Order: sequence, then structure tokens, then C-alpha cells
Amino acid sequence: GISPHIGHAVGIDPDADTSIAQRVRRSPPPFRRATVTVVEPVTSRLSRVMLTGPDLAGLVVTEPGASIRLLLPPRGAAELVIPTWRGNEFLLPDDAKPAIRTFTPSLMQPGSTSLHLDVVRHGRGVASEWVERVQVGDEAAVSGPGRGYTVDPTASAYLIGGDETALPAIRQLLGFLPDGMPTRVFVEVADDEARGELPRGSMTSVTWLDATAGNPPGTALADAVIAATVVPDTQVWVAGEAAAVQRIRRHLFTVREFPRAHATIRGYWKHGRAETA
Repeated sequence: GISPHIGHAVGIDPDADTSIAQRVRRSPPPFRRATVTVVEPVTSRLSRVMLTGPDLAGLVVTEPGASIRLLLPPRGAAELVIPTWRGNEFLLPDDAKPAIRTFTPSLMQPGSTSLHLDVVRHGRGVASEWVERVQVGDEAAVSGPGRGYTVDPTASAYLIGGDETALPAIRQLLGFLPDGMPTRVFVEVADDEARGELPRGSMTSVTWLDATAGNPPGTALADAVIAATVVPDTQVWVAGEAAAVQRIRRHLFTVREFPRAHATIRGYWKHGRAETA
């Protein structure tokens, strides 16, 4: 997830149609309480958090690239206060806005009572600060899932791109693609530690891109996707830093006039945003 599998904040796609925007504004699923049962570092920038609890038994995640909302408790809070959906947002009893971030969860079958989230630390921000201090036994709550991605087995090829926050979703997507599907994958990482094994079909190529010093995050990713050859009937899936994916979106839809129905492009986080709420 958000995510950043690896944690991420997911924004509404400005190119989405009105009906999708209306669906987003409907009351989302209520929060389910859980307990943190595992916190383990995966890399210098990534930690894996396992959430467990009986309330999670009804949370089913079967599509790749789905999302969940994670309620983040205020620093030093004695207990986790669950917000309610009022109008068009979650609010706490005192009308304050809770800290909620969107992540890509692990897949969950019916009856499962545990899920894991991979959280990337971007620097300062409520999610990064939370994963630095969270301990086994802490309370947590999640709402979801949000709709995932439906793989098109009839596509002529797939082009998949993302940064570290998109790696969990990318792993899931690759696991759902038919073997033999021509697939090109571009992943930008800020640290070589983030490189790892990805599921690969017989015709999958993976290119790891190093984030370049002095350039905004996502620059290398956007350059690679924009330069890539895209054959007709290719399906494109890209997620990462908001400005970078917006650049990709403009190129595909405005310059190449690529069919919007064949592309899923998502901003997972925004560079420079002060994540105080």
C-alpha cells in the first residue's frame, strides 16, 4: 500500500471520472481495531508491521494493489480513539481530524486475522514518526479495503512503474500476471537495500533505477517510463510521488494520446508535504 505493502498516502486521481469520485465520497468501511504483534526493520528505510485481531476476520483483500486506511494515534496518547464518518470525512468526537494514512496491505483471505504493512520512512511525517516509535502491543485500527486492480489477461503487454512506496503493490501485480505476459518494470529506489526479488514471469524484465541526488524524487522513474516504447494494447500501471506521476500522466495522455482506459496512474505521496494532519 499503501503502500509505504509500502506505506503511502493515496490521492484521488484528478483524471478519474465523476462516478468514481462519488463512490469515494460514500461512507467507507468502519475502522477495525487490531494490535501490533510484529515490528521488524526490512531495510534502513522500510519497516514491516504486523497487525492482528479478531475484528480483522471480516477484512478480505483479494485484489492486488488494494488499499486500507490506517488510523495513527497521536504521540503519547493513552488510548486509540476511533473516529466516525460525518459528511465527507472521519472526525474525532471533539471534531478534530484524526491522522489517517493509506497503505497497501498484504492479501487477506476470509477468516484471516492478521495483515502486514510495509512502511517506508520518507523523513518527517506522522507515518514515519509512528513507525519509528510503534511497539508490539500498541493499538491500531484499519478501514477498508479500497478497490484493488483487475489484471487484464488479454493485454498485449504490461508496463509497470513505481518507487519504494509502490513495491508491495508491484509485487502483488506481478504475482497476478499470466506467465508469458511481456512485462517491463521500472522501480526507483533511494537506497540499494530496497532492491529485492520480484515475481517474474518468463517475459518479465525489471530495471532498478537509482534516485539521483539533486533531483526531485521520481525523476528517474518518470524519465524511464516516458522513454519506454509502448506497443498497442499495453496496460500501464504506475504509482509513486505525486509530481512525478503527474508528469507521466501528462506525457501519456497529452503527448502520446494514450488511451486513459489502459492506464492506472496513482500518486501515493507528495514530496515536501508537511504531514501534520
